[in-house]
Amino acid sequence: MNLYAIKAIYLFEMHRTWRTIMQSVISPVISTSLYFVVFGSAIGGRIPEINGVSYGAFIVPGLIMLSLLTQSISNASFGIYFPKFVGTIYELLSAPVSYVEIVIAYVGAAASKSIILGLIILATAALFVPLRIEHPFMMLLFLVLTAVTFSLFGFIIGIWADGFEKLQLVPLMIITPLTFLGGSFYAVDMLPPFWQTVTLFNPVVYLISGFRWSFYGLSDVHIGTSLAMTAVFLIACMLVLRWIFRTGYRLKS
Repeated sequence: MNLYAIKAIYLFEMHRTWRTIMQSVISPVISTSLYFVVFGSAIGGRIPEINGVSYGAFIVPGLIMLSLLTQSISNASFGIYFPKFVGTIYELLSAPVSYVEIVIAYVGAAASKSIILGLIILATAALFVPLRIEHPFMMLLFLVLTAVTFSLFGFIIGIWADGFEKLQLVPLMIITPLTFLGGSFYAVDMLPPFWQTVTLFNPVVYLISGFRWSFYGLSDVHIGTSLAMTAVFLIACMLVLRWIFRTGYRLKS
């Protein structure tokens, strides 16, 4: 494995983050902080505790997951789409670098940026609401698994997209609604029985539930089910990428 190539691509992608720090870090943190102010302080004071957890603290895992999902997809999709757009993808594909090394570098950089952002948002949340993390190892595990999985998903979107508008289509039109409807601001057992069943078809529910369990020991589904669903999506993304590189789907378009 060509570690020098992986390092070069990884560092280039990470440096791009610091060149656009306002858009990459500060903007998502400010946006999420507004949720804490509005829902945690203003509205949260009028909502009773949920299973012994204040409402402001209850929504923290969901808001972190919202930023983690959208930023993982955006970072990875733009990272691979831009070389296609400017034509440098040909240099990358002709270089003595395997497809596995390309994926590791781009996805690793996107996941790293998302994890850093998630930790910054977590620290910011502690300024607004009282937090506790009962299972710190599981919290980090969910953070890393989710960032890697959705960075892989974003990499796929970047290859599929043939225009900048398509890069934003999935995060804005699919991921964000699924996150809002996946228990970010409420517990699934607060819904009527029919809608509880419908909600369980939302894959983001399992991510948010498992992540919230790592904080407060509360979950809408079993923690094992949450981990299994995350692993299934991770494997599915890896299989899709394997097919893309074997067939050359849209890599040179």
